[in-house]
Amino acid sequence: MNIVQKIDSEIEKRSLLKHPFYQMWSQGKLTIDHLRGYSKEYFQLVKAVPSMVEGIAAAADISIRESVSNNAKEEADHVEPWTRFASSLGVSQNELSSYDGDAATVAAVSEMQRLTNSSFEEGVAAMYAYEAELPKISRSKIDGLKQFYDMNSRDATKYFEIHEEADVRHAQVWREILLTIPADRREAAFRAAIDSLKSQNALLDSVQQKYVGMHC
Repeated sequence: MNIVQKIDSEIEKRSLLKHPFYQMWSQGKLTIDHLRGYSKEYFQLVKAVPSMVEGIAAAADISIRESVSNNAKEEADHVEPWTRFASSLGVSQNELSSYDGDAATVAAVSEMQRLTNSSFEEGVAAMYAYEAELPKISRSKIDGLKQFYDMNSRDATKYFEIHEEADVRHAQVWREILLTIPADRREAAFRAAIDSLKSQNALLDSVQQKYVGMHC
């Protein structure tokens, strides 16, 4: 298997769609309060992603810098739709922006930041492991919001609709880069992808433990 196939295998093995929190979402077993808590915790990652991708773009070869920079610009544009999603749940912009995150959430986001700052190849792999499954995850979230929570407004679903499309393109950028990295950097990149998946699951663990607890 090439490095992309190896990472894809890990994404399937550690899929966020298998996490109890997202399973409860897709089954309509969460409450609006659970979703409110999620909106505040996950925002810690949403607002960090643009600078993470900007750092990767700065380390990129000039021939691919523009495509990576375009990813970063789009990520910056995605912060506002998340605030609208939170608002549709009853979380004000002030409440969202003033919340600093649970300690476990902060640790998970910090690890993602560390991975994207480690080296260019590791950053690319970490972001690929983050974005490759997001279109599928986004569709699952949209379906759950509409079916179980009667959340059909543009504000409620727009963030996920954006990612259902944008992350297909973003993941392709990372995929193409991964297939060109030197052989002696592939193992480090592969480990970074695994650590990215672990961090993403750890963030959901944080949400599950803080807001859902024993209700799962």
